[in-house]
Amino acid sequence: MKVRILVLIALFLLPVAAPGQKKYRVASPDGNVVVDVSLSRNLTWKLTFRGQVLLDEAPLSLETDRGSLGAGMRVKKAVLRHVDTCFETPLYTRSAERDVCNELVLQGRDGYDVVFRAYDEGAAYRFVPRFKEELTVLSEKAVFRVGRERTAYIPYVRKQGSRETQFFNTFENTYAHTPVSGWEEGRLAFLPLTVEAANGIKLCITEADLRDYPGMYLCNQEGGRALRGVFAGSPAQVDQGGHNQLQGLVRSRHNYLAKLTSPHKFPWRVIAIAKEDRQLAESDLTWRLAAPAAAGDWSWVKPGKVAWDWWNDWNISGVDFKSGVNNDTYKHYIDFASEHGIEYVILDEGWAVNKQADLMQVVPEIDLPMLCDYAKQKNVGLILWAGYWAFNRDMEGVCKHYSAMGIKGWKIDFMDRDDDQMVKFYEKAAATAAKYHMLVDFHGAYKPTGLQRTYPNILNFEGIHGLEQMKWSGPEVDQVTYDVTVPFTRLVAGPADYTQGAMRNATRSNYYPCNSEPMSQGTRCHQLAEYIVFDAPLTMLCDSPSNYRKEEECAKFIASVPTVWDETIALQGKIAEYVVVARRSGNKWYVGALGNWDERDLVVDLSRLGVGAKQGEVYVDGVNADRKAQDYKHEQVSVNGTWKVHLAPGGGAVLVL
Repeated sequence: MKVRILVLIALFLLPVAAPGQKKYRVASPDGNVVVDVSLSRNLTWKLTFRGQVLLDEAPLSLETDRGSLGAGMRVKKAVLRHVDTCFETPLYTRSAERDVCNELVLQGRDGYDVVFRAYDEGAAYRFVPRFKEELTVLSEKAVFRVGRERTAYIPYVRKQGSRETQFFNTFENTYAHTPVSGWEEGRLAFLPLTVEAANGIKLCITEADLRDYPGMYLCNQEGGRALRGVFAGSPAQVDQGGHNQLQGLVRSRHNYLAKLTSPHKFPWRVIAIAKEDRQLAESDLTWRLAAPAAAGDWSWVKPGKVAWDWWNDWNISGVDFKSGVNNDTYKHYIDFASEHGIEYVILDEGWAVNKQADLMQVVPEIDLPMLCDYAKQKNVGLILWAGYWAFNRDMEGVCKHYSAMGIKGWKIDFMDRDDDQMVKFYEKAAATAAKYHMLVDFHGAYKPTGLQRTYPNILNFEGIHGLEQMKWSGPEVDQVTYDVTVPFTRLVAGPADYTQGAMRNATRSNYYPCNSEPMSQGTRCHQLAEYIVFDAPLTMLCDSPSNYRKEEECAKFIASVPTVWDETIALQGKIAEYVVVARRSGNKWYVGALGNWDERDLVVDLSRLGVGAKQGEVYVDGVNADRKAQDYKHEQVSVNGTWKVHLAPGGGAVLVL
């Protein structure tokens, strides 16, 4: 069968162009996704799905110190192959992954190739230089002609102003749902970005295997007809500063994007395609296009959940000591984690001396060796928060020192850039931590691009407008609608450190920001369902041990939910309205449903799970959840192929089979 496919697609490689122009075509295995490549003066590509143009013909090229890559390309040979590989994915949303696509390689005469892939679920391309010498990239042309009439979910960079101002950002914002032609002038957006095409089709633009190279932003051009890639130049001068002297502030940049040593690594430009919205919620193109795990034994990497201190402001009650950043408070968190089988406790900002950017300086209220010994006795691991500048100044030293003490990993924060130097930092940090068998959670981070596949000790990334925003955001911020948008946008790229688990929950009318006693928008079951719908191999329990002890039923459920899975299926969904995701661990299925502020009734088809008639348990919104968001029911149910569930405004539901 594979041979017949290859012969069929080879016909698409025959030139069908005017003199001086060559055309090539590669189609997905099911024939629906077609990439057309044209080569004359410029190298261009066009993307169609079932005959509908999703991306009109647009140029792609790299300008380097060795000339242009793409423009004026001379093709020596066009090679097409069928890719069909399987590999284990023990720390992912599936226990095994199958990578199936058709690939077209244009082998150039001038020392580089261009690779195009057509998947049933989308398409991707990348440049592959064969130069052995250092390569300096001056600029990149990446254009996505989506059309003026299309609407998009745009995650603008929050800061407005110059390009340099926008390049320094947290990669956190809600979405502007607007026609592409209405893109705000001068503003950049970060990835992923989802566009609505005709006939209900969605396309999500992102990138994969980003290494040694700046991340891509998008801006509009051609009067809103197209989106163009924008890239930060390589930093020339970076000074210490920012939040508590923990950030790197770029004072000047070189006139190039990156200097690459052999073998050169260019990212994949990725377009995920969905004819049904739910398909974006189970997309795994970023993972499949990333580099495989680095050589070595990764069996020591242990995912799990984390009792977290910062969101709840160390606010515990009913104890005989003053709570805060001190030994007694963290022993209390460790006790809570141990009682509930929670794998880790994090010591967030405050354990190291403030404004010194020196992780060897520990505040006198904290005895880390004692806490490590205490946690070990309780079968709990400790993770330390670290600001970027402090970690980067001596990552080898601090990893060696704290690994020997018994610390299990790092939550690294305040990177807030994705130029080539920062992208290199991610890989160096992951490799150094792995050397000492330490986990990494990148907070203050850009979106994942698959590096967690290459370095499996990376369990999480932020780059999301997570629950921490509810400590200070007013009612004008609609977090509930955001929650049912990100499965079709940001989460297409990979796992997210969203930090769910609030036990103080609010309806739309009674929510307000509060730093020391924060709350979530939406119902209690909305929070519970996020542990299933959102992907995070290292998942926070954001609320206080005191609040969880008052809500023991919910705490036990949260503690029981796996963080990595054997199978994932998105059952239903419509972007910005609702989503239903099922995940399997062993022989147990967990189904999570999230809704926006519209009350709704769902009839969920469970036939894809293959469970038939089953007894299960549900956590569903209570009859008064529209007035008191904490109201919920936990009960036993019988299902036989379908699950009928009511979602309150801002609601959620969980089914366990």
